[in-house]
Amino acid sequence: MIKGTIHSIESMGLVDGPGIRVVVFFQGCKLRCAYCHNPDTWAERGGGTEISAEELIKKILRFKPYFSKSGGGVTFSGGEPLLQPEFLIECLKLCRENGIHTALDTAGYGLGNYEEILNYVDLILFDVKHIKKEKYKELTLSNIDESLKFLEVAQRLEKKMWIRHVVVPGITDSEEHLEELSKYIMTIKNVEKVELLPYHVLGVNKYEIMNINYRLKDVKPMNKEYTKKWQDKINESLKKRQGS
Repeated sequence: MIKGTIHSIESMGLVDGPGIRVVVFFQGCKLRCAYCHNPDTWAERGGGTEISAEELIKKILRFKPYFSKSGGGVTFSGGEPLLQPEFLIECLKLCRENGIHTALDTAGYGLGNYEEILNYVDLILFDVKHIKKEKYKELTLSNIDESLKFLEVAQRLEKKMWIRHVVVPGITDSEEHLEELSKYIMTIKNVEKVELLPYHVLGVNKYEIMNINYRLKDVKPMNKEYTKKWQDKINESLKKRQGS
């Protein structure tokens, strides 16, 4: 019986893929994104709840009558689900056996084994942290290479994808950056939509409680209208590409 460690479960997720979704937050993440609002998911050991894949699917199945009517399913998020590959694969297999649509919310920063994992994934919510190597490193304190390896496998398998990108004042909000992001996204196959997420400060208190230095403490929340304008613009370009 394969066991994994999860941080929490949200039973009525509305923003993590199509329809109403059960969102399972995995414990553990190697990235240290400056804007992360869940630093309590970072630790791979000593945090979260240990559970078997069978136990987790039983919990998810309780909500199937609600999410199946909406075209929803389950989204494996985190933390980073790819850091628990065997557990993730077992969960994905059980979802497929039970006719549950699966989405994987990931930065692509795992331990490999991506092809086997993605064979059981219906949709990828791919978090693009930054498109430039040096800026990616500054933002996440890690190298971009692993994320690009994951993306290469996803492209080879032609997996459906939504792109997510956090827009942070002074870091990822310039018109030049967003134009380059748009061009970059157009080079990725099978992208169905783009979600630009405005930076917020809702998780800052967790850093104080956990006694962790918050690197963006002087940064104000991102303007939502500006973010929405660019999201609409990029999605419009995407529609034109899809229609061509």
